[in-house]
Order: sequence, then C-alpha cells, then structure tokens
Amino acid sequence: MSQLETPLFDVLLKHRNRHPIQFHIPGHKKGQGMDPAFREFVGDNVLSIDLINIAPLDDLHSPKGAIKEAQALAAEAFGADHTFFSVQGTSGAIMTMILTVVGPGDKILVPRNVHKSIMSAIVFAGAIPIFIHPEVDSEYGISHGITPEAVEKALIAYPDTKAVLVINPTYYGFTADLKRIVEIVHSRNIPVVVDEAHGVHIKFHDDLPYSAMEAGADMAATSVHKLGGSMTQTSILNVREGLVSAKRVQAVFSMLTTTSTSYPLLASLDTARRQLAIHGYDLIDDALRLAKDARKRINQIAHLKCAGKEKLHSSATYDMDPLKLLISVKDLGISGHQAEEWLRHNANIEVELSDLYNILCLVTLADTKKEINLLINALNRMSKTFDSEAAITEAVVNVPDIPALAMSPRDAFYADTEVVPLAEADNCICAEFIMVYPPGIPIFIPGEIITQENIRYIQMNIEAGLPVQGPEDTTLKTIRVIKERKPIF
Repeated sequence: MSQLETPLFDVLLKHRNRHPIQFHIPGHKKGQGMDPAFREFVGDNVLSIDLINIAPLDDLHSPKGAIKEAQALAAEAFGADHTFFSVQGTSGAIMTMILTVVGPGDKILVPRNVHKSIMSAIVFAGAIPIFIHPEVDSEYGISHGITPEAVEKALIAYPDTKAVLVINPTYYGFTADLKRIVEIVHSRNIPVVVDEAHGVHIKFHDDLPYSAMEAGADMAATSVHKLGGSMTQTSILNVREGLVSAKRVQAVFSMLTTTSTSYPLLASLDTARRQLAIHGYDLIDDALRLAKDARKRINQIAHLKCAGKEKLHSSATYDMDPLKLLISVKDLGISGHQAEEWLRHNANIEVELSDLYNILCLVTLADTKKEINLLINALNRMSKTFDSEAAITEAVVNVPDIPALAMSPRDAFYADTEVVPLAEADNCICAEFIMVYPPGIPIFIPGEIITQENIRYIQMNIEAGLPVQGPEDTTLKTIRVIKERKPIF
C-alpha cells in the first residue's frame, strides 16, 4: 500500500455513499435523531460516518480489514513494527504501555516529573516506581529530561527493574539523549517505553530530535492530535517487537478501550498519518521558519526571553523542538499566569500553558505569518504595559529529596485512610498526590512517607504563591494519610 492511501477513511465514505438503512446504534442515525441546532452546527458529513463496528468497517479490538491496513500504514510511517490507534488519548496508550511491561510488585524506573496517567497506570498495575530526578533548569524554573548516567546508576542500584520510562520530548520541548538511554537499558535486556505525547511530528523532519522509534525504544505513546493534525482524543501506540509482544499489547489495549470506538476520530488518525507522511516535511519546514523568526523577534522584546539552542548543554537537554516557544516573563515582574490572563483579555490570544515564570506557545502546521505577527505585537504591548514593574528576577526552584516509599502506590490507594492536619502529618504515609508548579515534580505520591522537611517545602511554596495540585484539600491545611500511623521501614 502507498502512504497516499487512507483505507479507513475510504471505507467509511464508501459505506456512507451506499446509504444503508440503519437498525443499529448510534441512535441519532446520521443526525436525523439529533438535536437540530447541534446537527446544523457540526454538519451532516461527520454525522454520516459516526458509525459502529459493523463488519464492513472493521473492529479496533480485532482489526482484520480497513483498520488493520490503516494501522499498518501508520507503522510504516512512524518506523514501528506495529501501530495501535487510540481514541482514548495518549493517556489510554500510556496505560496500555505500562500495563504491558509491569505487573504487581515489578519495579519501573520513571522520571519524577511524569504525567498523572503514568502514575495511574502504576497504581493499576500494582508496580513499584523507582524515581529519577530530572534535571532542573534554574534559569526558567522548569524540569528537563533524565540523563543516561542517572538511568545507569538506578539500574545498578535496582538490577531487578522490569522497565524504564522516558519522556521524549518534555512538555517544554526538550529531549534527553534517548539513544544512549536505550543502549544502556537494552544492554540489560530491559524494555524502554516512551511518553512521546508531544513528539508526533519529530519523525518527519531532519532538524527535529530523534523519535522514540528512531532511537530504538520498544514502545511509544504518541499524541497525534496535539501536533499532528488529527482530532482531539486521538493518539497512537507504536511498538517494536522483541522485548514486548504486539499480541500482549493488543490484549491490554482492548481491556482499556471502549467498544464504542468513534469512527470520525479513527478516520482523522488515518488522514493525519497521510498528511504527515506525504507533506509533513514541507509543512514542518514552514513551521520551523515561522518559529525561528518568532524566537528571534521575542528575544528583541524588552524583559522577555525565549529559550533556544543555547539551552542544549547536557545529556538531559540533548536536543529540542524549536516549535515550542518557551517565553520567560519573570523579568517583567509578573507571573506566567498573569501573562496568560493579560494575553487572553487584551489580545484574544490563548497560550498552551503558563507557570510561575513562563508561558508556552506552540507553532504548528496550521500557523502562518499572520498568527506570528499577532503574537509578537501582543507581547510587545504586554512588555510596555508592565515596563514600570520590570526587574531582573531569579527563578527559585528548590527540589526536595524524594521521600521513602513505605508501600506500593496501589496498596496506598486502596488502604483505609483518614484526614489529618498537614502540620501534624510527619511520619505518616501519604494517600494522595501533591505537586507544586514549577517545576511540576510531585512532592508526595500515595505510599510515600511524609517528612517534616517536605511539609516545610510545601508551606514555603504556598506562601510564595505557587499553584499546588492534587490534594483533596486545595488549601493544604489537611492531608489524607493511611490510617496506620507508623510506617514500616
């Protein structure tokens, strides 16, 4: 088959054009039973392919026809042996990936700054996370990747490790030396699985970092919807045969995936793959030129700074995706959150994220010179607005020691718990997640022993105005802990 083909999208159009009489779900039946206002807004075309897994359309849980062909084309495009389509986002693909390689009591090496879906999967698996601190950027106040040296040191300390997880690239666009990490881990016959949520496009241009498959990883969960042009909620799971079994991946994937899979979402994956495979290089090339121009112009704006190749000085910041515009606003005397609000209300611009010191803007295949000019003009106006408050500000990021793990996150999650005052929680076992941004590294996860040092760290960050995420009590006056007050070391 050719990368020009879209077997799943084509079979949906062919079926639609037959105008079959439907005595099956969905009940709206090509929109006829749907609320008229919504039907008019979304249009009959998309509703006509909102179908169910009848024989002509194949079945994502046991693909034998169009879906199988579409996934095979995706595997070829991404350099994988097998590719699985996910309509439950990269979170669903990540959970499939982790549940494939670890089970109850198995150890898995993970960066401390992992996405919550990874910790959810570790809870489901009953696995034991062995955390590696990522490198912290003192200039921008963010987390980067983990170094090959840290991975090797952890594997020596925990030789019974069953899998290693790496983020490639990070949310902020930086990558570690993934090829070296894969070499180190594979030398011990251990699989490497990759959270590649923000890297769908990197395979398709020479000026971007290595993709997980190019680096030799065994599995990679990749968001196509984030930067690849498919609809929200669509992702893929790329697999390399050898240390993992594609049949095992399919079995786990089916356990976690709805049986009512969305064909419009699946079709958008099929067509996004075609666009990336056929036109990806040229589209990304245009986006890279726009991003290069934007970065240069942002760095000419008073009090603003946009991270670039000068940050590539270690094996944790081995390469970067230039399409991520990480813009420091701290020297303006405002937080990233304030900058996000100002841009929303004064320029009708929405950014990807903000933290204490930065905003993050994405340049994608969809952007033109017009959008870049609007962003630069808005940043210029924002700089002038806050000029009187501007002052050189040092980013303060203190990362506490990783607490001891008294019990597995799964055991802690299902244990009997109680709520106690945070100030009195020293030596208790935490039963919830607590994270402080930046740099987004968990302070506690379920099963870890609460220490007075980390209680002070949390209180210090609350006083500094840093956003705290995770706990039930958002004021953090109390914390949920395991009822057994004295942990077993």
